Amino acid sequence: MWALVESNNVTKVYARPKGLTIGDVNYPSNIFTMWSASELEALGIYEIVIDNSNLKDKEYYMNTQQSFNFASGTVTASYGTATALPLDDVLWTAEEETADETGTVVEGEVKQPGIRKNHIALINTQAGSILQPTDWLVVRAAEGGTAVPSSITTKRAAVRTKANAMCTQITNAANVDALAALYVYSNTGTESDPVYTRPLGELPLVD
Repeated sequence: MWALVESNNVTKVYARPKGLTIGDVNYPSNIFTMWSASELEALGIYEIVIDNSNLKDKEYYMNTQQSFNFASGTVTASYGTATALPLDDVLWTAEEETADETGTVVEGEVKQPGIRKNHIALINTQAGSILQPTDWLVVRAAEGGTAVPSSITTKRAAVRTKANAMCTQITNAANVDALAALYVYSNTGTESDPVYTRPLGELPLVD
């Protein structure tokens, strides 16, 4: 990205090369790729330096829009302080219901969905997908057919037990950072023989 700086202020931002007019002169789009940085800067065009120090994972945070600042001969695009998404549903209050004139706000209804339940739902969906190929064995046994092999029964029980444990970990997460940390892999082995694990663990397989 590039920015046009006029009177020490960023007045325009260009996400990609484009033709432009500065003063009374028209310039083709290829000046962004053909001209040197000093030649562009002589026109007031600076390549933007991206500062992602405040940018956070959008699965857990609401990031701000970028703001552009020119200082010491550099244009920087940076983010403001990100806001954590709610872990649990945020509900409309009676005060908000009264303040809303459209009649669409109802006290106790969900104002903003929480992200925790989506993580729990995903674990249960993944567990269901692992169990699904052997579900027919359980149905067959329940209808008076051949018993489910003990090895399969044991593995299916392990999937359910682990899924429940993972959902408990998610439920117990105190904030979004604690929830995000459950998914972070680290090497618990050695550099030559790495073993990557995460606090949440993995669902076992049934095969």
